[in-house]
Amino acid sequence: MNPWLLHLPGALLSPAELSAARLDGLLFEVGDAYMPADLPENEEARALSLRPLLVPGYGLCGPTAAWVLGAGDTAPLRHHLQRVTKHRPRVAGSASVVLHEMQAPAEDLISIASLPVTNSLRTLCDLALWADRDPNYEKWFRLFAECSTDLLEGAVERLRARTRMPGKRAAIARLEEISSSRAIRTM
Repeated sequence: MNPWLLHLPGALLSPAELSAARLDGLLFEVGDAYMPADLPENEEARALSLRPLLVPGYGLCGPTAAWVLGAGDTAPLRHHLQRVTKHRPRVAGSASVVLHEMQAPAEDLISIASLPVTNSLRTLCDLALWADRDPNYEKWFRLFAECSTDLLEGAVERLRARTRMPGKRAAIARLEEISSSRAIRTM
């Protein structure tokens, strides 16, 4: 997707002008940005809409990665970023961003619109691990699991292979529950 097709408030058009174009049916909202109504919303558009929030040295993870990868219709209220570099960059705090300091391994990252994003399997595992601690993660886990059903078995295998991981048993049970309820629905 051409980044020029994504309109960020205050860049070329004011928020009022963008809102008026949205009301006229010319644009629609994608995260914190707007794009032409005749273009399909895809992973690149969702990722590019978050570019202003992305801190150098961090990538998109958790509910934010799930949204970029196709779960849900609207972006999460708070965006989750995870460190992707060895060093810890200095970052100013923001109410709309949650920073996760543990470094994401390179093999768990993909690039969407030149932005680092945790891959689908890693995102599903992270959401399953945190779903019992945060209701927001539970919501995004359910949304992402519904659009990533082919990853459920792989996520269970990945979590079983890990040792000494807090919340591992609950996450595996959560993944197996989704998998078995899906199997029952397809019968």
